[in-house]
Amino acid sequence: MKNRINFIATFLLTLFFCGLAVNVNATHISKPVLVEPETHYRVGDKVIINGWVDYNAQPTADVLLHFQVTDQAETVLTEQSYPSDKQGHFHFEFDTTNQPPGTYSITITSHCLEIHRSICSLNSETLTFELNNP
Repeated sequence: MKNRINFIATFLLTLFFCGLAVNVNATHISKPVLVEPETHYRVGDKVIINGWVDYNAQPTADVLLHFQVTDQAETVLTEQSYPSDKQGHFHFEFDTTNQPPGTYSITITSHCLEIHRSICSLNSETLTFELNNP
């Protein structure tokens, strides 16, 4: 009888601690990866950013990405959000027509798959680029 009680207590404690470990590690981590970004443009050029979403070292589809462009005064010039494509890639364009020369930043933030939103760790990649007179 005593062995049976010890076995049940050990089993319940094991389940309890396994449950705690699962909750501690329950974080979905994806991150945007930029592919050969340019860092110098001329006024009037389109800034084109290509990349992919890394999740467990694999490109991942349908991950929501948020794109934000700011100028050197940290004024937000544009914001857009859309998911990575079926191959896990993304493409973003920013038209610099009518923008003054200076330093700009594009921040791409990965918001994870819809099913992982509650356990998502937001990861960002920021590209700083120079915009010069033609």
